[in-house]
Amino acid sequence: MGVGSVLASPAQISPIKSALFSEGDDMKKAAPAYNESGMRIIDITRPWSDQNVNGVDYGWYRIHLNIPKSLVKGKDFADFIQFNLGHIDDVDEVYLNGKLIGKTGGMPGDAGGYQSKWSVNRQYAVKSNDKAINWDGDNVLAVRCYNGNDPGGMFNAQGVTITVPELIEGVSITSGTGKNGKETVTVNNRYDKAVKGTLSIEEVDNETGKVLSQTTHKVSASASKPGVVSNLATSPGSFLRLKFTDDRTGKDVIARSHPKFILTPAAPAAPRFNTAAIYGVRPGSPVHYRFGVSGERPMTFSSTNLPEGLTINPENGALSGSLAKRGDYTFTVKATNAKGTAEQKFTIKVGDKIALTPPMGWNSWNCWGLSVTQDRVVSSAQALIDKGLADYGYSYVNIDDAWEAPERNPDGTIAVNEKFPSMKELGDWLHGEGLKFGIYSSPGDLTCGCYLGSLDHELQDAETYNSWGIDYLKYDWCGYGKKHALEPDRQVTSSYIRPYMLMGEYLRRQPRDIFYSLCQYGMADVWKWGEMVDANSWRTTGDITDTWESLYDIGFNRQAGLAPYAGPGHWNDPDMLIVGKVGWSDNLRDSRLTPDEQYTHIALWSLLASDMLIGCDLSQLDDFTINLLCNNEVNAVNQDILGIQADRDVLDGDIQIWSRPLSDGSRAIGIFNVGTTDRNVNLADYFKQLGITKLQSVRDLWRQKDLSTSDTDYFIPSHGVKFLKVSL
Repeated sequence: MGVGSVLASPAQISPIKSALFSEGDDMKKAAPAYNESGMRIIDITRPWSDQNVNGVDYGWYRIHLNIPKSLVKGKDFADFIQFNLGHIDDVDEVYLNGKLIGKTGGMPGDAGGYQSKWSVNRQYAVKSNDKAINWDGDNVLAVRCYNGNDPGGMFNAQGVTITVPELIEGVSITSGTGKNGKETVTVNNRYDKAVKGTLSIEEVDNETGKVLSQTTHKVSASASKPGVVSNLATSPGSFLRLKFTDDRTGKDVIARSHPKFILTPAAPAAPRFNTAAIYGVRPGSPVHYRFGVSGERPMTFSSTNLPEGLTINPENGALSGSLAKRGDYTFTVKATNAKGTAEQKFTIKVGDKIALTPPMGWNSWNCWGLSVTQDRVVSSAQALIDKGLADYGYSYVNIDDAWEAPERNPDGTIAVNEKFPSMKELGDWLHGEGLKFGIYSSPGDLTCGCYLGSLDHELQDAETYNSWGIDYLKYDWCGYGKKHALEPDRQVTSSYIRPYMLMGEYLRRQPRDIFYSLCQYGMADVWKWGEMVDANSWRTTGDITDTWESLYDIGFNRQAGLAPYAGPGHWNDPDMLIVGKVGWSDNLRDSRLTPDEQYTHIALWSLLASDMLIGCDLSQLDDFTINLLCNNEVNAVNQDILGIQADRDVLDGDIQIWSRPLSDGSRAIGIFNVGTTDRNVNLADYFKQLGITKLQSVRDLWRQKDLSTSDTDYFIPSHGVKFLKVSL
C-alpha cells in the first residue's frame, strides 16, 4: 500500500492525514496506474499556503487505501459508502480508481466558469455495488483541486475518512424556547426508517454544573415524523443535557440546549469610560478618536486642559485635530449626563508608533462578502453608534473586497464601482463621528474576489487612500500568489516580504496614519518579520469560519508560541470575529457557534491581544451578541496597555489554560474546556505551572463578580471557559 494507506476499523476507515501530491493539471493523475514517482508527500489537514505551496492553480492528491468488505457487513445502510474529505479551497473533482465520484464548485473551463466553494464540507457517496470499488484491495482516491486564490488545497483537521452510515447516524437533537418560555426538544432523523430509543434530559445549572432535574422519554423518530418532547420548564441560567440512546444498537447521540444566556451585567446609567486611556499618533497626522463612554444619552463631553491643536465634539466625544510636536500629551476628559459625571485622564503619545492597543471595529467580509455596498457600510456604522458598540471602543469601519471598479481611471488611479458613490464623503462622515475608515486591496493584480489589486500601482493607491481619509488597509496576498510562483527566489522569506515592504513604504509617506494589516495567512512565519515592514498586525492563519472545528484549530492550535512577536504597535491576528449574523453573502444566518463557544471565542481573542473586528451585520445584533461584545472588563484585557499577548501555560488533555500579565500587576487567566464533556477544574491544581503561590483576589470577568480565593474549583461546560482576573 502507498502513502495514506490505513487499516480498517469495523465501521470506518481510520482518518488519513497525508497523501501524495503534485502541482499542475494532468488528468492522467486520476488513473489508478499513474506513475507516482514524481509526487511528494503532503499533509492534507493543512492548506497549501501552510506548506510552501503558493500561487498554484491546479494540484492533485493521490491517496491509497484498502477498503475491506467487512466495512458494510451488518450495517443499516450497506448499499453505499461515504468519502468524507472536509474543506477544499476552492474547487474539486474526486476520482475513485479513475471514476469521477464527486465534484464541488466550478472549474475555470466549466460551462458556468469558476465558482469557489471553499467553505463546503465535501462528502461523496458511492454505491457498494459500484465496480469502481476494489474491495479488500488497493484503491486510489485522486483529488483534483483548483485554487482560485491562496491558501488553496485540502484542509480537513480530522483527515479523510470513509464511513458506512448507520440509522443512528441520521439522528440529531435540536431544542428551542417557545413563546411560553418553555423548552421543546426534538429528535430528528434524516432517514425514512424510524429509529426507536430513550431520550434522557438533564437540566444543569450553567455556573455550578449541578443537575437540577432529570427525566427520560421513550421516542420514535423518522424523516417524516420526528420525536418531540415539549413544555419543559427550565430555570434561568440553566441548560439541558440531551442524550438519545438507540434501542437496537445501544449507541448514543448527545447534544445540549443552547439558550443565549447573558452573563455581562447591564452598564450603569451614569457615564463610564470603557476604553484604554492611551492613544498613539505620528507627528502632524490627523487625530480621529472617539472616547468610549457608556451611559444614558444625551451626554456631553468636555476637557479643561485639552492640548492646543485638538478639539472635542461635546455631543459625541469625537476628538480631532493634530499635534506636530513629539511627546506625551496628558489631559482630562469629562463625560456628563443626567445621572452623573465621569472623568478619565488620557494620554496621546505623539511619536513613531500607532496602534498602541489592538484595533476594535467592524469589517464587512464575514457578513456581506462580495455583496457589500456603501449603504450597508453606513447602516453598520450607524448601528455601531446606535447600539452602543462605539461606547466600548469599536471604532474601525472597514470595507473588505468588492468596492473596486472593473478598470482604473485613465491616469491609473483606482476607481470605485457603482455600489460606492463617494469614498471621500463616507470617510468624512465616519471621521465626524470619531470613527475610523478602513479599505481593502491586494499586492497582486487581482484581489480574492477577482477585483483590481494594487500591483504596479502601489504608490498611486496609497495616495488615493490618503485623499479618501483611509485609516486602515487590509492587504490580502491572494492574486499575488501567481506572480510569486514565477519568482526565482519564491522559496526564500524575502520573496514574501517584498510586496508588503513596498506598500508599507508608500503608506508611511502619506501625511496620515494608516493602520497596516497584512493578510497572507501566516506564510513564511510572518510574525517574525511583519514589524520589519511597518505592519501593525498580520494574519497568522487562513480564514476562520463559524464552526468549532475552525475556531479550535485557529485559536488554540495555531496561536501557541506566538506571544513573543506581539506588542504595542504590532499584533498577531487570528482573523475576524464569528459571532452574530454572518454568511459571507446576501444570505445571513446566526453564527453556528453555541453560546459557550462564543464566550470562549471572545475570551480567547481578548487574551491573545488580537484585532477585535466584528464580522456580522450590526443592524441585526441581538441582546446576547451586544452583551458578548460590550463587557468592559473583558475588553480591558484585550486593550491592556502593557500589550503582552497570552500564551498557553497548561495543556492537560481537554483542559487548556492561557494567561497574560496586565498593566495593573494582575493577571488574566482563561481556563478552557475544549473537550466534548463538561468538566470541573480546580485552578489550584495548576498553581505551580502558572507560577501562582497565593491568590489575593479572583474576579469572574464575564459575570463581573468577585470569587473566593480559597474555593477555586470551577464548572466549565464543554467548549466553555472560566475567564478570571487574579491578583497574586
